[in-house]
Formats: sequence, structure tokens, C-alpha cells
Amino acid sequence: MQLQRLLSFTRKAVDEYNMIQSGDHIAVGISGGKDSLTLLYALHGLKRFYPQKFELSAVTVDLGFPDFDLSPVKELCQELQIPYEIVPSEIYEILFHIRKERNPCSLCAKMRKGALNEVVKKMGCNKVAYAHHKDDIIETMLLSLIFEGRFHSFSPKTYLDRMDLTVIRPLMFVNEMDVIGFKNRYDLPVVKSPCPVDGYTKRQYAKELLRQINQEHPGAKERMFHAILEGNISGWPERCIHKRGKDSEKAL
Repeated sequence: MQLQRLLSFTRKAVDEYNMIQSGDHIAVGISGGKDSLTLLYALHGLKRFYPQKFELSAVTVDLGFPDFDLSPVKELCQELQIPYEIVPSEIYEILFHIRKERNPCSLCAKMRKGALNEVVKKMGCNKVAYAHHKDDIIETMLLSLIFEGRFHSFSPKTYLDRMDLTVIRPLMFVNEMDVIGFKNRYDLPVVKSPCPVDGYTKRQYAKELLRQINQEHPGAKERMFHAILEGNISGWPERCIHKRGKDSEKAL
């Protein structure tokens, strides 16, 4: 995927869900993986021409894994002239050595988001951007159906009243395969996750299930995504497709 196509999908999400307003200071949550680095490129590119002017920063919560080298991400942020903060934490120590969690993902996400939100507020940001793409949204819906018995998924935009922060997901129209293509085309400096449960989670199960369903029933993934967009999910903002009209629909 070329940068121009990535920017088209990103602007579609930003416009249709009114994600960015003039004067926003947006923090991009950087894990070091392909998704968050793609999001960083997307918002950096959008910033150059988007009519609503905004500031951009990048933040990584360092979970405390040994030998987790973020220097390639630092170099990228310097190249893009984006301020970058690394937040040290003891999340790894707490989860794997003190609590010895067998299923640490949920608690890890909660602790990581808490640490991220705290530093984002100190930096003066009013919004934080997460790198969830289209596949993430569909996989979350499957997990919700299977394990919670409800039709639900990530919202494109969520206001956290307790923190006075707004979470946005500008990659929501981007397929994971396109993210992989973008990473390869632009040689993104991905830092591999050292987490010992990476690839052995319920989310990995949902990813493989979605792949199987779409192989057996071509087009099923897009139909699921359409169902989510039109599903009137509680907490989802109204979709303003009139802003871009037919050009927005072409980007799909």
C-alpha cells in the first residue's frame, strides 16, 4: 500500500467520525509494532494538508521487558520531527513475576492504558490515537459475540470523561494486509514484541477464525465490517458520510 492510499483511508475515518478539530494535540500510542508505526506515518502525512490544524506527539509505555530496544522508533520520530516520550513501567514484573498471571492480556491493557493516559495529559494532549485497524474491529466483534454474548466492538471515537481525553482510531478503514504492505514498502523500523504470550491469545484465535471464515466464504469479512458500521452499537458516534459523499465510499 502506498502512502497516498493510506492517507485516503485515514482522512475518510477522520472526516466521517469527526475525529480531529483545530487546535487538537494528539498523542499516538506507539507499541513499536507495524500498526502503530503505520498510524504515526498516517497522521504525520495528514497533518501536512488537513484543514483542521493539529499537533502530534508519540508515546510508548515501556512495559519493562528486558532488551526491548526502542532506538529505531526514536530515530523515526526524529526523522519525522515528532516529539517522542518513553514511559518506564514495571508492568512486566507485576504481571509475570509478582502476580504470575496465566492470562495477562486484559490486565496488561488496562495498566498500559492507565500509564499512557496519565503521561498524555501531562504532555497537554487532549486526544490519543490508537492503531486499531479494520481487522481488529471485526475480531473484537467476534470475541464479544463468542465470549460475552453481545454484538459490540471498538468505537471509532470515545470520550473518557474521567480523564478528559478523547480516544480516536484513524486506521479503522485499513485492512491488516494493507498495513503489512505499507510496512514492507516503506521499511518501517518495527520492534518485535518480547511478550511471552504474543500469538497465543484469544485475539489470535479470533484472527485465525476470521481468516478461515473469509477463505470459506469470500467477502464475509467486508460484510461483517458493514454490519458493525450499520449496527447502531451503543457508544458509537454518528457517521457523517455526507461530508465526503461518493469520494468517501470509493475509498472502501
